[in-house]
Amino acid sequence: MSSMQSNSSANVTFVRPATFFINGFSNVPHVKYYYMFLSLVYVVTVLGNSFIMCIIYLARRLHTAKYIAVFHLALSDLCGSSALIPKVMDTFLFGHQVVSYEACLANMFFVYHFMNLQSLTLLVLAYDRLVAICFPLRYHAIVTKPAMFLIIGVMWIFSLTYFSVLVGLVNRLSFCGSNVIDSHFCDQGLIYKLACNDNSINIMMGKISFGLLMCTPLILIIISYFCIALALLKIAHGADRIKAMKTCTSHLMLVAIGYLPLISNNIAALTTFIDPNTRIINNSLRQTIPPMLNPIIYTLKSEEVMQSIKELNCVVLCNNCVVFKTFVLET
Repeated sequence: MSSMQSNSSANVTFVRPATFFINGFSNVPHVKYYYMFLSLVYVVTVLGNSFIMCIIYLARRLHTAKYIAVFHLALSDLCGSSALIPKVMDTFLFGHQVVSYEACLANMFFVYHFMNLQSLTLLVLAYDRLVAICFPLRYHAIVTKPAMFLIIGVMWIFSLTYFSVLVGLVNRLSFCGSNVIDSHFCDQGLIYKLACNDNSINIMMGKISFGLLMCTPLILIIISYFCIALALLKIAHGADRIKAMKTCTSHLMLVAIGYLPLISNNIAALTTFIDPNTRIINNSLRQTIPPMLNPIIYTLKSEEVMQSIKELNCVVLCNNCVVFKTFVLET
């Protein structure tokens, strides 16, 4: 009887809100201009990543293991931005700041899932450069298309499983106080702080997520480039060394754009007080700018991509000429 009473009292105290209120960008002057900027960023992101995926799909010379990873990065960037920016526009620009509990958890899952895939894909591209420069004679035997598909498949299975558990753990929290989230999306760290029961497991999982999914890939990328630097020092001819270094520049730029804002934001949060709106704007820029710049960098800095674009343009022009001549002859 006593156990039944304790269970019923536990059920009474456990509160799951029907909705959350997303309260980011409050009291920011001229914030609509920022929403317009994010809309422009999203349009450029969609066009740029769709363009690079089309080029990789159409150009036979890009049907390699490396560009399978580049295609996956573009896809992750496109899906990640689509999970975040349209929802931000709908929430703040159109005043739909009240979000159902289930929709909030779904938004959290997809935003973090695609952020994780972006990070892991940068690690895969670092692995590709490591093998290409340190083991050039064995590159095509090690980095194969089946191996790349397998790596990407494992990444998806791991990420889907991990974030299903992470989001599922929110269901054990009771929200008997505020349901206001001071962010631009359903941020898991801020949701945990709203709980009025034991949230130690959730906080631990959040710390594991940052260490395992953000810091570990960056550390492995740094180690891979340290090995690459040692291999480059062994190259006798300066011209060959520069040529090998050029194959890494685009990836290094992506890593810098993706990780430097993350590191600076966290250092600033640990050392100084950051205004909540400043934090929200910094985080939103960190999540939206790299997916926009990634396809632009790969297009401009990769000779293979530029050559493929030129070849596809020539094919299109030749086909148009043939169609035009056929039309003239028939008329």
